[in-house]
Amino acid sequence: MTRAKTTEQKAESTSATPLGWVSFVGSGPGDPELLTVRAIDLLRQADVVVTEAPEHEAMVRGVLGLPEPVEPAEGEEGPEPVGPEFIDGGFGTDGQPLANAARAKAVVKQAKLGKRVVRLMTGDPFLYASGPEEAQSCAKAGIGFEIVPGVSSVSAVPAYAGIPLTTKDHQEVAVVTCNEKIDWSQYADNRTLVLLSGVGMIGDIAKELVAAGRSAKTPVAITRVGTTTEQATVESTLENIAVDARAARMAPPAIVVIGKVVNLRETLSWFETKPLFGWRVLVPRTKEQAPALSLKLKGFGGVPEEVPTISVEPPRNPQQMDKAVRGLVEGRYNWIAFTSINAVRAVREKFDEYGLDCRAFSGLKIAAVGEKTAQALEAWGLRPDLVPHTDNQSAAGLLEVWPEYDEDLDPINRVFLPRADIATENLIAGLVDLGWECDDVTAYRTVRAAPPPAPTRDAIKTGKFDAVVFTSSSTVRNLVGIAGKPHASTVIAAIGPATAKTAEEHGLRVDVMSPEPSIEALTEALAAFGAARRASLIEQGLPVTKPSDRRPASRRRSRTS
Repeated sequence: MTRAKTTEQKAESTSATPLGWVSFVGSGPGDPELLTVRAIDLLRQADVVVTEAPEHEAMVRGVLGLPEPVEPAEGEEGPEPVGPEFIDGGFGTDGQPLANAARAKAVVKQAKLGKRVVRLMTGDPFLYASGPEEAQSCAKAGIGFEIVPGVSSVSAVPAYAGIPLTTKDHQEVAVVTCNEKIDWSQYADNRTLVLLSGVGMIGDIAKELVAAGRSAKTPVAITRVGTTTEQATVESTLENIAVDARAARMAPPAIVVIGKVVNLRETLSWFETKPLFGWRVLVPRTKEQAPALSLKLKGFGGVPEEVPTISVEPPRNPQQMDKAVRGLVEGRYNWIAFTSINAVRAVREKFDEYGLDCRAFSGLKIAAVGEKTAQALEAWGLRPDLVPHTDNQSAAGLLEVWPEYDEDLDPINRVFLPRADIATENLIAGLVDLGWECDDVTAYRTVRAAPPPAPTRDAIKTGKFDAVVFTSSSTVRNLVGIAGKPHASTVIAAIGPATAKTAEEHGLRVDVMSPEPSIEALTEALAAFGAARRASLIEQGLPVTKPSDRRPASRRRSRTS
C-alpha cells in the first residue's frame, strides 16, 4: 500500500520552482541580419542566453539595442542590468573549449531554476552542431525545449561568395566534415563538394581527389569569415589551391567549395563587390542622427563607426521657450518654422511638459526646412504648409518659397523660430526683408561632445578609417577639436559646399561632395566614388584594396562630385 503524502510534503511539492524552457536557436553564419524573426523574439523574452561564440553577446546586444555592461567603481553599486544574463557556453573559466556534456549541463542547470533559456548556436542547431546531444540532455532531465533552425554556413557562405551549390546542370551536393579518416575516392565524381573544417588540410585533400580521378583543373573556392564585411574568397584549382590558400593566408572559419559551380562566381559575386565593401567609415553625428546614415552605409557594404561630435542639450534658460509656447497657444504667431528635427523634438517635449498636443497648432501655418524635418512633423500628426524644393532643402531654399507679408491677407506678421543656439542669422534677415517679424528662440543647445576613446582617436589620426562623412560644418570643427584631423589617406565626403569649405579650411582635401544636401545623396556619392576606385584598380590589374590599405605620400587639393 502506498503511503499518502503529508500536508507538509504536498506544500513543499507545490512551492517547488517550476522547470524552465530551453530554445535551441541558430544564430546563422555571422551576419546578425540573418537571424530569424523567431530567434529575435525568443532573445527578447529570454532570462538567460547561453552563447557559443565570443561574438554572440555583442550580436544579441546589437540586435536588441541593449547597452554595454558598465563596471561599477570600487565601493559602488553598478546600474541595474538590462536584458538577459549571458553565460559563456563556448569556453570554460580556464579558457579551454567546453565539451558538449559541459555545455548541456550549464543549459539544464539554468532551466531547472525555472528560467527561459536561449541556447544560441552558430549556424543551425541540428546541422553539424551539438544541438541533438544537448537537446537529449534536456529530454532526460524532463525539461521542455524547442528547435529554432538557423541559416547554415553550408549554404549561406557560398551564397555570399556568389557561388550557387546547385544549378540545372549540377544537382548533387555532398557536404563533408573533414578529418583524417575520410575515403576521398568516394568523391571522385563531379558532384559539388562543400568542405567544413577543411582549409587546414586542403593541400592533402586536393592531392587525394586528383589521385582518385578528379581533374587537377577542377575549380576550388575558399571563403573565410563568410557573410561578414571581413569576408574574403580565393579562387583556384585543385592543383594550385594549396599554394594559393597559403598566399592568401586562408584560415578558419572557412568554407571550401569544389566543383564547376565555382566558375559562376565571376558573374554572381555580389557581396564582396559592393562599392564600399569592408570600408571602415567614420560617422561624426549626434547619437540621434547617426543611425539613419549608418544604415545607408551598411547597404553599400560599409562598416560605420559612430562617433558623436555634437550633444544636443536643453537651453540654459527655458523661460524664453516657455514664453514662446504660451504665445503660440494664445495666437501670437502666424507662422512657425522648424529648421531641424531637433527643433521639432524640442517643441514637442515642451508641449508634453505643458500637457498640450498638436491641436494647439490650429490656425497656425507651419514651415519645415526639408523632407526629414517634415517627416518628423508628420510623425507628430502635423503636415507642414511650406517645404523648400527638393533641390535646395536649406534655410536659403525656404526663403525662396516663403511668401511676402501681406497686411490684407495676414492679420499677424510674426514668425516663431525655435532653433539652435548657434543658428545663423541668414533666415531671420531674409524673413525681415519679406516684411515679417521674427522671435528667434533658443529651443536647444548644441555642445561639443566628449572625445572618443583613445583607440578611436588613434585610428582617425593614423588612417585606419577608410572614409569620413561630414554632414555639417559643425561636425568638421567638432571632430577635429575632439579627435584631431583625419589622416591624409582617408576619403573625405561632405554633404554640401559649406561643409566642404569648412573641411578645406581645416586642411582636409574633399574627395566627395554630395550633389544635394541629403543623407541619401551623400552616401550614394561616396558609393559611386568607391565603385569608380574599384573599377580603376581592376582596370590597372591591381588588387582591390581599401583606402586604409594604401598610404599616399601627399594629397592633392581637389574635389570629386
